[in-house]
Amino acid sequence: MFKLLLTWRYLKTRFIALASIISVTLGVATLIVVNSVMSGFSNEMTSKLHGILSDVELVASGMGEIDRVDEKVEQIKSLLQDDLEAVTTVVRVPAMLNFLVHGQPRYHQIMLIGIDDQTFGDVTDFRPYLTNHFHRNGDVFRLMELGYDKELPDAGWPYRREKFRHDAYIRQELESMLQDRAKGLPPIAQNQLPVPHSPSATTDSNQEPLVNIAKLPPLPTQKPVLPTLSSDVPAGAGSEYLSDCGPSLNPSESNTWNPAPVDALAAYRERVLVAPFDPITEQRVGIIIGIGIGRLRAHDPTTGTSQNMYFIRPGDDIELTIPSAGNQPRPLLENCTVVDFYSSKMHDYDSAFAFMPLSHLQKMRGMIDPATGGATVSAIQIKLKPEANLNSARDRLRAAFPMMQYPLMVQTWRDQQAPLLSAVEMEITILNILLFMIIAVAGFGILATFFMIVVEKTKDIGILKSLGAPSSGVMSIFLGYGLSLGIVGAGAGTLIGVMFVVYINEIAALISMISGREVFDPSIYFFSSIPTLLDPMMVVAVAGGAMLIAILSSVLPALRAARLAPVEALRYE
Repeated sequence: MFKLLLTWRYLKTRFIALASIISVTLGVATLIVVNSVMSGFSNEMTSKLHGILSDVELVASGMGEIDRVDEKVEQIKSLLQDDLEAVTTVVRVPAMLNFLVHGQPRYHQIMLIGIDDQTFGDVTDFRPYLTNHFHRNGDVFRLMELGYDKELPDAGWPYRREKFRHDAYIRQELESMLQDRAKGLPPIAQNQLPVPHSPSATTDSNQEPLVNIAKLPPLPTQKPVLPTLSSDVPAGAGSEYLSDCGPSLNPSESNTWNPAPVDALAAYRERVLVAPFDPITEQRVGIIIGIGIGRLRAHDPTTGTSQNMYFIRPGDDIELTIPSAGNQPRPLLENCTVVDFYSSKMHDYDSAFAFMPLSHLQKMRGMIDPATGGATVSAIQIKLKPEANLNSARDRLRAAFPMMQYPLMVQTWRDQQAPLLSAVEMEITILNILLFMIIAVAGFGILATFFMIVVEKTKDIGILKSLGAPSSGVMSIFLGYGLSLGIVGAGAGTLIGVMFVVYINEIAALISMISGREVFDPSIYFFSSIPTLLDPMMVVAVAGGAMLIAILSSVLPALRAARLAPVEALRYE
């Protein structure tokens, strides 16, 4: 009983014991917080990378293409058999987006991915990352009336109809003013013009448009001077050239403009009339862009908060520039309609990826062989069953498609992201070692404290031993003292660390509000919030390690106290 009483007395009456407890508490709390954040970062990054990328991928080396795709897919199915869950093909090509922001052109470099919307979602986690919930179960490249994020009240068909009504109204008024100026009439005062509807206003879908853009008079064009028709050119010849390669007379009415040499005999050839495109009732080819492309997170210095600013919305038309396929690539222009945002919560991907239909991209770039109808792709992506071994499947595919015979690279998703994953694992290991040294420093503090207590209490130790206290009893006093310091410090540190991890995003927001600077900027890091993963085994290991260090730090002072002779201890001054 005297051992517990002395331990409790030493613990509550000495200020230096409080300092030791605080050092252990801070060490345990810091180690739990850093470990949880780094583990959360690694786990979130790994899961998102695995969801964005396929399990195994066969990709053409360089910017090459894979031909005879159906044969290779059948060979993959027969090779993997029961391990295979799904397979799809994609086309990846660098591209440039061109859009207007407040009337000024803006450009954004992207990686355009042509996908088969029927199979791509079976290989990767594509559909869950779409912001419109109707697209997650339906046609992903069709503009929707409803279903967009609440942060986007103006999106989809209602936004598109009202926007192009507004544009058509402005165009009509400008043409009317130009005609009046040509006739010498005085200009109409601006305050006498009817105010057009704002594109952001809520409109009834049954409301008639102010102006039908298809009925507007065409802009005046200069009639070209045509050369004399050669007698050896048959009438109507070359209409295929006009429909497939040659530029139309009005490129703005064409969905795809391919800069090709002008056909000097175009006026004499047969022409096919194309119905005018009405943007109020029709959409162009659908494209899904990363949310980081069309959104900018801006900081308001007056309120100290950050908010999202959208300069592209679902329903807007953008211009896409991509290189054609072949040995001599040339730029191709395509007008597309943004139908949805891709939001994986990883900024590097959300600001660089865009998706469009695979068949349309292949046709646009000339990746379809006109003789056989076969199309080339950039990569074949494979999803394996959960119990399948990735490395084993990769090795079998590499044996079936050797590099010397096929210019293909076979990689798992971990192979593709090996530098990043290795760097994160090394950071976690080094941080654990460095932070564990904080607890080790606290242990050295306990060791020095106990040696000082033994020296100070030498006479008391002699009295105890002269009254019959065994050496083991004296030793257990100091061991119990060390264990008490470890239990109190580790317990307090665990509680503080766990609470900090649970409310880490709220704490970061509070610090941002106080300092006026954003602590965690999603535009810099991979994620929109601080990811954490609180592993109970890790918490137990950290707390147990702290208590073990505290006990080991008290062993040497306890041995010294136990070995003191009673006579020498009583004579000590």
